[in-house]
Amino acid sequence: MKKFEDLKFKLNRYGGFGATHVFDNGAEISIQASKDHYCTPKRNLSSPDEFSSFEIAVWDTRGNFITKSFFSEHDNDIKGWVSREEITKIIEKLA
Repeated sequence: MKKFEDLKFKLNRYGGFGATHVFDNGAEISIQASKDHYCTPKRNLSSPDEFSSFEIAVWDTRGNFITKSFFSEHDNDIKGWVSREEITKIIEKLA
């Protein structure tokens, strides 16, 4: 996997969509969107293509959150309103 478009989204338990991927190096990323996530729009829609931003979390090989290491201004384990382009940049760094 090399970019956002390579992610495989499925319905999540919140009525929206989510995708996760474990990289060859063991790092993992989760991308979510629904009325209960920090995304745009903050609603349940019929396709992940209808969202312009997503909530993400990133873990290292030991299961420790490393999300904030990708966002210098952010100090939380989960980051909301992340664009497709930003997600692709993170995927490129993790791959």
